[in-house]
Amino acid sequence: MTTALVSGGKDSVYSAYLADSQGFGVDELLTIAPEDPDSFLFHTPNVDLVRWIAEAWGKAHRIVPVRGSGEEVETEALRAALAGSHEPVVAGAIASSYQWTRLHRLTEQLGRPLYTPLWGKEAGLVVREEIAAGLDIRIAQVAAEPLGPELVGQRLDLALLAELERRSRTVRAIQVAGEGGEYETIVVDAPFFHSRLALEGQSLELRGSAARLQVHGAHLEAKAQPI
Repeated sequence: MTTALVSGGKDSVYSAYLADSQGFGVDELLTIAPEDPDSFLFHTPNVDLVRWIAEAWGKAHRIVPVRGSGEEVETEALRAALAGSHEPVVAGAIASSYQWTRLHRLTEQLGRPLYTPLWGKEAGLVVREEIAAGLDIRIAQVAAEPLGPELVGQRLDLALLAELERRSRTVRAIQVAGEGGEYETIVVDAPFFHSRLALEGQSLELRGSAARLQVHGAHLEAKAQPI
């Protein structure tokens, strides 16, 4: 079965969608849930919400908790989760050689082809494609200047992307797709979802230089039918 690594963020959801629409037949969304909130390999904010994304999309979902911290522990958890199949693995990497090289090496060892449809694309172009595809993307965490807590919870649309690009040019350079950890996202709706996520009990958590959206619950809401 084709497995898509999905954290709930925009790049992993969009990559899984591209793979599915290009004939890979994504059967399963796989979420790795590190115990370490500062994981270098995996997105950590609100990964428990991916089960709602999977249900909204009509996909199977599997979540694998990672006990302990460090690259070796996280890599072995991913290895165990992907073992036992030779079908493709889909991931949302854009430019992080740290993540891509480790994932490529692991999937090669397991004999599973790796498909990363966003790899090597210009960051701003990727975000524009995701917005144009109709993804409703919310900022779930910021963790780098010049991004402040006022952005947490906001919808990432073209206006906000333009503001991120402006700050990157005039204040401090960032990777505007957030792949360097500058910000994290959660997708709450997309045209290929049968229903949309409604987030419950939202609060802002400040931790060091990071500001994170804590979501304490969620449910699915029916979408309005087109007239």
